[in-house]
Amino acid sequence: MWPFFLRIIIFLRKVRLKMVFSESLKKNSDFQNVYKNGKSYANKYLVMYVLENNTDKNRLGISVSRKVGNSVVRHRFTRLVRESYRLHENIFNSGLDIVVVARKSASLAGYAEIESALLHLSKLHHIIKIYFYDEEN
Repeated sequence: MWPFFLRIIIFLRKVRLKMVFSESLKKNSDFQNVYKNGKSYANKYLVMYVLENNTDKNRLGISVSRKVGNSVVRHRFTRLVRESYRLHENIFNSGLDIVVVARKSASLAGYAEIESALLHLSKLHHIIKIYFYDEEN
């Protein structure tokens, strides 16, 4: 019985959870294109730029300056944004380049604050398919 559970644990470690409907934005020219031609909204923790990319997939780019913190803090923020996007990726419209920029206050924010900020900016950009909130705000 013990080897069976050990095999399950090893299998689960090998399985990586990925974004299904999206890719990463990697090239500097792609980031610059979104900054220059995209629309931006901001809140306390994030600035979000959105531009249509004329494909059927979204591309997510995350930018974190050294002003936010050391490499541990910056990488933690990147993981939080990527995870909150991954969990809500099915409610985002397709065909978008999305760049999320961290503000300095994001260094102290937890997962719930980052997730809330990401969904708030998505609502402002009108890039969410399903609305979980009232239309007045």
